[in-house]
Amino acid sequence: MRVTKVSCDKILKPCTLLTFNYQLDPYLGCEHICSYCYGLNQAKTSWAEEILIYDDLVERLSDQLSGLEPQTIYIGMNSDPYQQSEKKYYQTRSVLELLAERGFSVSILTKSGLVVRDIELFKLMPSPSVGISLAFADEDTRKRFEKKAPPNQERLAALQKIKAAGIRTYTLICPVMPYISDLEILADMAAPYSEEIWVYSLQMNSAADQNWKNLSAVLKQYYPELVAGYEETAFSGDHAYWHGLKSEVKKIRKNQRVTIIDKI
Repeated sequence: MRVTKVSCDKILKPCTLLTFNYQLDPYLGCEHICSYCYGLNQAKTSWAEEILIYDDLVERLSDQLSGLEPQTIYIGMNSDPYQQSEKKYYQTRSVLELLAERGFSVSILTKSGLVVRDIELFKLMPSPSVGISLAFADEDTRKRFEKKAPPNQERLAALQKIKAAGIRTYTLICPVMPYISDLEILADMAAPYSEEIWVYSLQMNSAADQNWKNLSAVLKQYYPELVAGYEETAFSGDHAYWHGLKSEVKKIRKNQRVTIIDKI
């Protein structure tokens, strides 16, 4: 993997999630290259070959934090903060050290067990939260869609350690892949280690987008029987499949003690 430094004006950016004012991604690009990832549609490089990191990350971010009241920053919106390169480049670690020093906190999302490395930093922050994402209940299926991402058991083991350390945890079941993801099993896997489970449906915007092209290729190879109707489901939030899924969420919610919030 080629890692290139770039100079960008903005590291800290407005967050589209209602709970947070700001978000940041320590890496521009993601080595996991999950086929369904919306980040691929704005990729500046081929993520299979190159990702970008910020030049003078700490100095630039320090300037952008100046004048802000300490608050929770969301990390992990467009790339995984604990992808493989973090073991060498420590971009995420540097960000966390600065935020903790300034009295800020984080809500962080990852697919990597490397997140446990920073438990002691999270403990220095007021009310941090750490989450993992899951989309497929078995490894054979998972590898078809997110071949370079860490296995589910690594993610769950990390979440277990983080919860045991007294840090708030959550799981993002995302995306629910129509006719492929098993929501009930995924909820059973995540519930013991999560204080909240968020359920997000697969949402595609354009047939010209890179993530739809990638996803379609996987479907054609492994699930040819699903191809004909999949586009209609993926591009319509009002499809009957999603109405049925909302009913399934209600049933699962009754059987689980953990809070389950759906964004379907």
